[in-house]
Amino acid sequence: MRGRSDGGQKKRLITSVCAVAIFLGFLYVYYGSIFGSSSNGASALEYGSKSLRKIGSSYLGGDDESSTKSGLEDGDVVPKTFPVCDDRHSELIPCLDRNIIYQMRLKLDLSVMEHYERHCPPPERRYNCLIPPPPGYKVPIKWPQSRDEVWKANIPHTHLAHEKSDQNWMVVKGEKIVFPGGGTHFHYGADKYIASIANMLNFSHNNLNNEGRVRTVLDVGCGVASFGAYLLSSDIIAMSLAPNDVHQNQIQFALERGIPAYLGVLGTKRLPYPSRSFELAHCSRCRIDWLQRDGILLLELDRLLRPGGYFAYSSPEAYAQDEEDLRIWKEMSALVERMCWRIAAKRNQTVIWQKPLTNDCYMERAPGTNPPLCRSDDDPDAVWGVPMEACISPYSDHDQKAKGSGLAPWPARLTSPPPRLADFGYSNEMFEKDMETWRQRVENYWNLLSPKIEANTLRNLMDMKANMGSFAASLKERNVWVMNVIPEDGPNTLKLIYDRGLIGTTHNWCEAFSTYPRTYDLLHAWTVFSDIEKKGCSAEDLLLEMDRILRPRGFIIIQDKQPVIDFVRKYLSALHWEAVATADSSSDSEHEGDNVVFIVQKKLWLTSESILNSE
Repeated sequence: MRGRSDGGQKKRLITSVCAVAIFLGFLYVYYGSIFGSSSNGASALEYGSKSLRKIGSSYLGGDDESSTKSGLEDGDVVPKTFPVCDDRHSELIPCLDRNIIYQMRLKLDLSVMEHYERHCPPPERRYNCLIPPPPGYKVPIKWPQSRDEVWKANIPHTHLAHEKSDQNWMVVKGEKIVFPGGGTHFHYGADKYIASIANMLNFSHNNLNNEGRVRTVLDVGCGVASFGAYLLSSDIIAMSLAPNDVHQNQIQFALERGIPAYLGVLGTKRLPYPSRSFELAHCSRCRIDWLQRDGILLLELDRLLRPGGYFAYSSPEAYAQDEEDLRIWKEMSALVERMCWRIAAKRNQTVIWQKPLTNDCYMERAPGTNPPLCRSDDDPDAVWGVPMEACISPYSDHDQKAKGSGLAPWPARLTSPPPRLADFGYSNEMFEKDMETWRQRVENYWNLLSPKIEANTLRNLMDMKANMGSFAASLKERNVWVMNVIPEDGPNTLKLIYDRGLIGTTHNWCEAFSTYPRTYDLLHAWTVFSDIEKKGCSAEDLLLEMDRILRPRGFIIIQDKQPVIDFVRKYLSALHWEAVATADSSSDSEHEGDNVVFIVQKKLWLTSESILNSE
């Protein structure tokens, strides 16, 4: 048979080969459009295309597929549906993705934590698929119960429970993960530890709030954020900060619990917060080498602390007597003395340093003392992508004269015109008008949301373009917290937000945000789409990013021009969102032209594979 000629067999073979070639060509075009060009070495296979799935009949609550054209620009093609990324991307953080670092062959200095800093994929390497929830995903437990327990299925990682079993970080109990409130240096509970810090500082009633004078706190290397969790009852809000390191998912646990948190690292770039933002910085066994690079990391904390601010440091160096710890303590003590910090209190495992109120000590140092003062042209509030410098940021003339930040105690500071308003040429009247405008807008938003939400439906909120923070300020009486985001290329009003006792970060919405998927209950996008259109960025990419960070059954409030609303509407089916309400903005005391309010809700869906895996 091998030597026999068979024309019919050859024809069938040729036909089969052609059919296979056409099918493979279709796969190449289809998945190539999902993952972009492979010209830089990234293939669809590298990005896990093997398990891409369409959602429709294969997810719970599927929609009929529809196809429309147009968008922010005429001629845009709206997809019938987005494919689903495979399950191993269920916790994808695009700008903190190790695969990107490896595939782009970035040469990073691991000794200074560059690999934990943001490295975003270029447009041709971005995912164009929906991030699936993990198998068995459930609607998160509501606050305040969530402070103490979350569903294990939502964050199926228990290695920290085993690794930190002697420190009471977290405990697995059946279908839940429970948080007893412990930490590396406070095994018996964060509440007792917090009270002990207040006692060391002689604050009345052992309350770290200090009658409203301590409001914003930075917790560096926060673990699962139990320190920040237990500060909330004292009217203190902490920015709990940690990288996506060997303690993977610690920030994801914090946000699942309903605690303010952000993925970040003290590496080579400034943290995305303005100068003089925090009354207290805290590090409990955070394993940071504060002496490296001429003390540059400690000087970054110095930039962020307010006049008279505190740094509470709990670590073996503060009390251990072995040779290495004694050496570190001696060198660190000498460094902070040259920085004009003084020891406010020291007890057992903890030392608390205090930053000076004025520039006087800096001026009295001997010539040539290191660290030096920063250059006069250095802007201490410029943070987006700005390298850290090993220098001291002196106070402004206002702070020097005021001998402090001049802030009212909390809660009065929320509605008092911040002293730094003058930096923007804003008047007190403009501030008060902004407050009233947003009070009315938020009242209108909640009236539109009221058929869909109860008192505890929402917890983690994000204002994607926060301006002066009045959206968040208008929500003070509700049991929520707001991540206030300031665009990196606009007025740097984030310092006004911190001066009001709120928290937030700087960001560029042409890139992915530094958070895990499914971490926010509500996103507020006030003219954000119009802004990125002016910058030439992809509105479709922004929609996919918003879907990534929004929890299932979460809400998005968009206030923008009518063409933007029309554009978003065309994507509802593909994203598996549904319209909740639409209203014009004519009810505002300050009319926004032809702006429209559009509220959507993300559906809870599971892939068929997830359902099978969870059964």
